[in-house]
Amino acid sequence: MSKKNLYWICQIGGWLLFVLFNSVLIKLNGGFNVNVAKSLSILLVLGIIVSHQYRNVIIRLGWLKMNLVQLLPRVLVVTLGFAVVMEIFQFSIEWLIGIANWQFYNASNITYNVFQIALLLFFWSIIYFLIHYIENYKKAEIENLKWEASINEIELNKLKSQLNPHFMFNAMNSIRALVDENPLKSKDAITQLSNILRNTLQMGKNKVISFDEEMKIVNDYLALETIRYEERLRTSVNIQPESSSFHVPPLMIQTLVENGIKHGISKLTAGGILSIDTLVKDEKLFLFIRNSGQIRENKDTDSGFGIKNTLQRLQLLYGKSASLKISNENDNTVLTELIIPKEMIG
Repeated sequence: MSKKNLYWICQIGGWLLFVLFNSVLIKLNGGFNVNVAKSLSILLVLGIIVSHQYRNVIIRLGWLKMNLVQLLPRVLVVTLGFAVVMEIFQFSIEWLIGIANWQFYNASNITYNVFQIALLLFFWSIIYFLIHYIENYKKAEIENLKWEASINEIELNKLKSQLNPHFMFNAMNSIRALVDENPLKSKDAITQLSNILRNTLQMGKNKVISFDEEMKIVNDYLALETIRYEERLRTSVNIQPESSSFHVPPLMIQTLVENGIKHGISKLTAGGILSIDTLVKDEKLFLFIRNSGQIRENKDTDSGFGIKNTLQRLQLLYGKSASLKISNENDNTVLTELIIPKEMIG
């Protein structure tokens, strides 16, 4: 059943029960007749119309977003006002159709009627707000569960993306080829690979690490990739000293560097250059990664598991204060621009 249908069933059913209850009381007192039945029918129709208009007032004035202290005086005043309006319409209609009982409409009875309707509308308000608060609470719980599930999924994806099997196999094959050719260099490469593996495992639970720690991983990664690509990969790193005061998500910069090599330089026969530059401005770290290559217009620039993961992590940690942009800087260079503030949102 839709919410709209349920609302109207509750509206009509509630007022019908109220009218039937009054009918029974009047009948027990021996005062029930045709005119009373007409009067109660008018009350039923007016009750449905007035409470529906009252609901429109609640929605238009944004009362559902208010707290109890703000809400209570407004509800008291408006329910009393609607009760007065309803009593006026009740008398006016009864007078027009010729069933008004002038003896009944004295100050005492009018006050009683207004109080009774105001009390009924007040309880109507309690039920209406309670239903919405319960509904919103359930929605909030569902959203929290979805959010927690999303965080867990992102964390799992982060671990998956960190241990890139292709990189691991390629690195080990490169080291294997060096063992006989250059034993000393192969030892250094094993150490660099060991550093990357150890840091990857240790950083799984850390939200952020220091920029310097991240750059150690990046430098080890670049050293291993240089062994693999040899003269096809040339690197340039220019880090502003103030960058050391920042913290970044673990392996985020490494992922972006890997993306530049994998989707850019590795596809070029002659290879290319990868450069990393930083700039600190207005309490933000600006990281620029340039690599030889081009982004094709018919391909999603953010395709690939690592980049999507990076965007999700940035949003979770920094909100809108951080950003990631990948674009063609010129005819033969791709620019990856990462902006990270000093403070996280949580």
